[in-house]
Amino acid sequence: MTRSNTFTALRALVRKDLVLYFSNRRALIMTIAAPIVIAAFFGSLFGSGNRASRIPVALVDLDGSALSLQIAVGLHADAALDVRGMAEPAAVTAVGKGDVRAAIVLPAGFGTAAPRALLAGGSQPEIVIHFDPSQSVVLAMLEGLLAQHVMEVIGQSAFAGAGAPRADSPGTAAGSVTASPGAASGPRRGGAFSMPFSTKTLAATSAERPYNSYAHSFAGMSVQFILFMGIEVGVGVLLSRRLGLWKRLRAAPLSRGVLLGSHILSGALTALALLSIIYAAAMLVFRVRIDGSVAGFVGIAIAFALLASSFGLLIAALGKTPEATRGLAIFATLIMVMLGGAWVPSFVFPEWLQTASLVVPTRWAVDGLDAMTWRGLGWHAAIAPIGVLLAFSAFFAAIAIWRFDWEEPRS
Repeated sequence: MTRSNTFTALRALVRKDLVLYFSNRRALIMTIAAPIVIAAFFGSLFGSGNRASRIPVALVDLDGSALSLQIAVGLHADAALDVRGMAEPAAVTAVGKGDVRAAIVLPAGFGTAAPRALLAGGSQPEIVIHFDPSQSVVLAMLEGLLAQHVMEVIGQSAFAGAGAPRADSPGTAAGSVTASPGAASGPRRGGAFSMPFSTKTLAATSAERPYNSYAHSFAGMSVQFILFMGIEVGVGVLLSRRLGLWKRLRAAPLSRGVLLGSHILSGALTALALLSIIYAAAMLVFRVRIDGSVAGFVGIAIAFALLASSFGLLIAALGKTPEATRGLAIFATLIMVMLGGAWVPSFVFPEWLQTASLVVPTRWAVDGLDAMTWRGLGWHAAIAPIGVLLAFSAFFAAIAIWRFDWEEPRS
């Protein structure tokens, strides 16, 4: 073959590959849309002009003094916090369930002891912070904000004992704060100050064991990659249709529901087997434990397995070719996993997005697996995730059975 013929053949083969790739418009659109949407999503979350939603925090005031009330006012006014007054048992329960990220407990006698500890070196009152152990970043942020507000209020209160504050002093109201006995004597000898309080942090879970970060990681990654398995279920259905197998099966005295339902069931069994193997490895190697309800964990696992399989069949029903279906399914899965909180903690989402993510089934799957493992919650915490996952499974399956084409569409 001459050099000219070789070049012509090479050009023809390259052109053929390019035409085939760009002629599949659905696959091409998904390939382009996925990185654009995901990049825009993360850019909107962490851009300089974006503000994260306020962190929900419970506040328990066991002191009830003017000083503790001023601290509460400051925390409520903080733009980074969504402070909710609660009784201590309810606050600890809310943290354990994930309804709030932490609970601050101001002890009785705090208003008297804290100014004395600052100026006279008395014993430090202890502020207890019950925190969600999966939100360590929030804990560090909260400790800094708490120290800021407490020091501001206690400093104003303590120095009010040595001389009346100016009328325009920020955060000071006439008659709102009285100096403690120890504060009136001024700073202790040498002008040194001590920290007016200490903090004690307690992980708030119902589990007897310490928090295991691997438990949350395995929940998120299991959801993501089992959904990817669901993609293969859908692609397998389309490949079978391309080979004409579905046309032959339609000749059998079997209904549409039975034929497609068999794929949902086999896909669910595969998903359940994979989930069992993944969590077996997590338990053996990384010491992940089901500290909540075992029955609840099994129920969530079965419900999610059905969801993954029916989701794959739904994608198959909506996609025309295996290539386009795979691209569409990967795109949809990545979006659902992002909104489900498997990659980024949901508290960094805008408040409207946190609410919107409740209609995404992956959010319920991840939260449900967390509740049954490291949160150590009982069967009651599994009821809602199971119900939501089964409802989505039935919805996906109904649409798939209704929209599925038995013959390969004409190009």
